[in-house]
Amino acid sequence: MSKLGVGKEIVTNCSKCKLELAHIIVAMRDEVTPYKVQCKTCKSTHAFKIKKAATATRKKSTTRKPRVSAEQKIMNLWDEAKSKQTEDAAPYSIRTKFEIGQFIDHPKFGEGVVDKHIDNNKIEVVFQKDIRVLIHNK
Repeated sequence: MSKLGVGKEIVTNCSKCKLELAHIIVAMRDEVTPYKVQCKTCKSTHAFKIKKAATATRKKSTTRKPRVSAEQKIMNLWDEAKSKQTEDAAPYSIRTKFEIGQFIDHPKFGEGVVDKHIDNNKIEVVFQKDIRVLIHNK
């Protein structure tokens, strides 16, 4: 087996021809790895890329969880919050300050629970069918 070096021939994938073709090594990264190669067919020079076997790099996961849709996640959050509800929902107003975990009654979206504070005057509220950012404490 001959050593790799500048001027030697190597078979690799040509990025221009999109085929496995003979190339001439133009530059070396180290003693065993080519850096730049030139296609003998189209004469283009490009970086040498090591082709990895697709089956060797992929691992099959045996413990894969089923995907949960965004709508299902929202419904799960809603059901969890609803089961912890201890007080009646407060009517929503832009001027009222709401706390995390507090239930609100919005005129358009219905009942919701405050999930988190985004900043001083914005809250994220989980409603039965979606999550909304609302203004409060104005």
